[in-house]
Amino acid sequence: MTATLDLGSHQIIALTDGVGPFLSSRAEAFPDATPEQWADADALDPDAVDANGEWVLQFRAFAIRSDRGVTLVDTGIGPAGAPAASWTPVPGRLPEELAAAGIDPAEVDRVVLTHLHSDHIGWAVVGDDKHPYFPNAEYLLQRKEFEAIEAINPKLEGQIIAPLLGAERLRLLDGDTRLPTGERVVATPGHTPGHQSVLVESGRDLAVVTGDLLVHAIQLAHPALEYAHEMDRPAAKRSREAILATDAAIHLATPHLTRPFVRV
Repeated sequence: MTATLDLGSHQIIALTDGVGPFLSSRAEAFPDATPEQWADADALDPDAVDANGEWVLQFRAFAIRSDRGVTLVDTGIGPAGAPAASWTPVPGRLPEELAAAGIDPAEVDRVVLTHLHSDHIGWAVVGDDKHPYFPNAEYLLQRKEFEAIEAINPKLEGQIIAPLLGAERLRLLDGDTRLPTGERVVATPGHTPGHQSVLVESGRDLAVVTGDLLVHAIQLAHPALEYAHEMDRPAAKRSREAILATDAAIHLATPHLTRPFVRV
């Protein structure tokens, strides 16, 4: 059954593209974590580690639906042959997940790419001709992320960015941006230079589609803990702590934790 979160006039829908092990052990990913911190994380998300101690990762996108349209946040691991094929369980099942949620790709108005790591851009373009999978959507990326592509993954320039530019579907953002559907894109740099998250607000309730601002429950229990795969660890820490420090009642919509929605 598709997991959803209703917040005011918005419905956030979790779309699981795949489940599989991470490319490094969790001890390598969080080398400074103590046994006590791992115990805290395992209490929050016990199913994120298997019987062999291997980190089990969810790979999700999220759709945000309201009477003003549909926003998709990230596009998962992608089909067979996608950029993430070397380390993720492609082909993903995002098309089936969208269908189960009653969303046709042509109905998606915009796609927010939180960042340019391969497990978040898999269904952005497809086919030998690399056409946008969401034909009527504009794809939103922070300009700083666009400018840092050589440092992030230079192959993606030809695989993803050039096709979106050629189709006139890529829109670059400069910091925080309010979307026509009411959501707010906020810059949360650190994991990558132009990482962004999406906020949905209703009164004092706030949902944050985190991207990789949060990849493991240990960062929820201990936000200051550094993650080995962050490009700017102090900036990532500041971004994470700023989101979690808000006075609102926060619902986190996370791509990689076992539960798609966590209230903090």
